[in-house]
Amino acid sequence: MSRYTITVTRTASRHSDPDAIVGYDRPLQTFFLQAFPDAGGENLELWLGTDLREFETLSRLRSAAIARGFDFIPLASGILHRLLDDHAREARHAVSDRIIQDLSTRHPPADANPKRK
Repeated sequence: MSRYTITVTRTASRHSDPDAIVGYDRPLQTFFLQAFPDAGGENLELWLGTDLREFETLSRLRSAAIARGFDFIPLASGILHRLLDDHAREARHAVSDRIIQDLSTRHPPADANPKRK
């Protein structure tokens, strides 16, 4: 399992969590995102990627975060490349090049807004 510290922002209030965690969970074959712990640090307001193959791409993880009112872009290129390496090394499926394009822009991926079809 990989874990990298990033900043996650609430899109409505622009409040951010600079100690959020993104990573790849090999046993579950999913990317995950954890942010905004409570005062005790035991519960998280945002915890995505807890089910088997729930988010097989970072683009899908980002879409789910956006749907819940959060975002984690821009993502430092070093972290992006490490996540892609983790996935390529540990996942059973190859990574699409589209993931890099989706995460290189500040705009939400096309599937993040169901009204845009």
